[in-house]
Amino acid sequence: MAKRRTFSPEFKSKLVLELLREERSLGEIANEHGISPNQLRNWKIEFLKNASRAFSESRDEKEIRAKEKEMDGQLNVLMAKVGQLTIENDWLKKKSKQVFGDDWETKTNFKRP
Repeated sequence: MAKRRTFSPEFKSKLVLELLREERSLGEIANEHGISPNQLRNWKIEFLKNASRAFSESRDEKEIRAKEKEMDGQLNVLMAKVGQLTIENDWLKKKSKQVFGDDWETKTNFKRP
């Protein structure tokens, strides 16, 4: 059973751009790289159909990036708060042990979850 070949987007773009330069025919380029002329023709059609994406960024993508940036900022704030609370909690445990002794949990009615 033959394994299906896959081609990178860079390779496809390189061949389509070479085809668009019209220095060599479609058949020559396809034959040189061992692919079907129909496959190369399909890549060219897809390339031309999606060419406008190179010059425009959709509004949805901009909104997604802005939302991700906002969420990253919120995450940083929350992580800083968790860090601060962890430090305070550790300090309180240490001081409770110093003040009440090793059995400070029973003296203070502290219940672990």
